[in-house]
Amino acid sequence: MDIAFDIMQTIVAQFQKPTLAFLIGGMVLAAFGSRLEVPEPVYKLIVLLLLIKVGLGAGIAVRQADVVSLAIPAVGAAIAGVLIVLLGRVWLVRGHGKSQMDGMATAGLFGAVSASTLAAGMAVLDAEGIAYEGFIGALYPFMDIAALLTAILLARMSAERTLAASGPAQAGTATMTLGGGGGNPSGALAREILVDTLKSPAISALLLGLALGVFAQPEVVYQSFYEPLFKGLLSLLMLVMGMEAWARLSDLRKAAHVYVLYGLAAPLLNGLIGFAIGVGAHHLTGFSSGGVILLAVMASSSSDISGPPTMRATLPEANPSLYVGTSTGLGTPVAILSIPLWIALAQVVIG
Repeated sequence: MDIAFDIMQTIVAQFQKPTLAFLIGGMVLAAFGSRLEVPEPVYKLIVLLLLIKVGLGAGIAVRQADVVSLAIPAVGAAIAGVLIVLLGRVWLVRGHGKSQMDGMATAGLFGAVSASTLAAGMAVLDAEGIAYEGFIGALYPFMDIAALLTAILLARMSAERTLAASGPAQAGTATMTLGGGGGNPSGALAREILVDTLKSPAISALLLGLALGVFAQPEVVYQSFYEPLFKGLLSLLMLVMGMEAWARLSDLRKAAHVYVLYGLAAPLLNGLIGFAIGVGAHHLTGFSSGGVILLAVMASSSSDISGPPTMRATLPEANPSLYVGTSTGLGTPVAILSIPLWIALAQVVIG
């Protein structure tokens, strides 16, 4: 009973923190029909600044980090991304017979990472005084790319098999779609997806910050510009995400209840995958409890910036109202609101 009470007390306390309060405030405003809005260019600038800040901080830390300490969590992050997609495939496609394209697009977004949710997790830990590795932001691309590649490859392979069973003509078309007439269409598709993912705005901004942090010396601009702005910009982003999350709920009215249940439960199940991998890294390398929490936060999150355009470009057959509605409308709020749960769980498991 004491443990359960401590967990509930921690969760209630976190709801009062600015990060979660602005998210809930945005949802409340949208629910009451407020006309408040943040212009799209301003929103994009906020996202850009936040991602560069996260990348810069990670790069500066990577420059001073032990290679082994970084390598094991990075491999764990990639494994988590793949496992989350496979779990989503079992749930949505095999378990409930949903469309391969819709199911894998949804699973791909849930396996990929929301940079804003990661930033929210960092802000919460900073407010609580919980230390974590500075290179934690560098784990983002490992989980993100692994999940997107896995989801898109599985969806395209399934489409190829379906068309091949329909006849030789369709099979030839599928082969060209998957990467041309070469001997390794799967490899060609994987390379194409990887390049497209790396070119996406979110990943590009994050990798730019990471590269500058590693190879340059941006500490002055980081400490004088990006760091002071971080929490204020994040609060505005949470407000926008809260309003968008409420608006996206209407997209799920025509969706099967399976997607609704997945959107509510997957962040918690996926977060447990990330948490378990983080605990393993903790025992192997001394990975901090804050790092374990943030790995769980990344695993519980679902991509709201880089993932949707990637899916629209590579899986045009998938229904955006399903995978974006499930991800942004349900998954993102649950992931952010579950941050206190991972903090409390880490206190119990790691101490």
